[in-house]
Amino acid sequence: MSEKAVTLKVDGLDIVGQLYLPGDRIPYPTICVCHGIPSGSPDPGDRGYPELAERICHEGFAALIFNFRGTGASGGNLDILGWTRDLKAAIDYLWALPEVDRSRLSLLGFSGGAAVSLYVASQDDRVSCVVACACPAEFTFITKVNEPQSIVDHFRSIGAIRDKDFPHSIQDWLSGFKQVSPIKYVAEIAPRPLLLVHGNQDETVEVSDAHRLYAQAGEPKQIIIVEGAGHGLRQNDKAMAAVIGWLKSQAKISHGIGIN
Repeated sequence: MSEKAVTLKVDGLDIVGQLYLPGDRIPYPTICVCHGIPSGSPDPGDRGYPELAERICHEGFAALIFNFRGTGASGGNLDILGWTRDLKAAIDYLWALPEVDRSRLSLLGFSGGAAVSLYVASQDDRVSCVVACACPAEFTFITKVNEPQSIVDHFRSIGAIRDKDFPHSIQDWLSGFKQVSPIKYVAEIAPRPLLLVHGNQDETVEVSDAHRLYAQAGEPKQIIIVEGAGHGLRQNDKAMAAVIGWLKSQAKISHGIGIN
């Protein structure tokens, strides 16, 4: 397995990521992993998405992880429509690599990243299949607070909004979350395969959201409800084993590979 640092330029911002390549014949089936909206400071004991990418790579996939704008080492401020452009740039990058099998380019998204994955995939047929973990049907948090400024203040307090004059219009910024509502776009994934994964104890996104998305989606589709799992499905071994198994079946990988 090899690793390569990646920096994409999107809207004048540096979008920073890491590409993991298995040590086997090219081109590789490829998974672009999309993280969720941060809720607080990272857990220093959590190896995070690199650990998941390594696990995916061990199974014979190339894997790209990256930080959306406003998170990690990437520049800019949290902006959900900006996130859709970040993901499109990541797909553009992967599409141009000789190591990537263009017929097997999948998205694996978590929470807000799952919502962005469904939105982008609904408009980009280069994506061969999508896994959406703990995905909201819509961003209800924007309607549950009386004072929109408090949402901005929250994201500023955790470092996802960094510039004093951002957003220029809170209403326009919030309208982006209304636009990127998975329930509006999930039907457009078909006829490409879709997997929805949700924990029945999710404390952030109700499990009913998964059932709503499943009902709206076209075939082929599958839903997995993980008993006892909360919102953090990336750290749930049962959930990730099911996700990787499904992705391997879509990519027609029968077994993992050795690491060179």
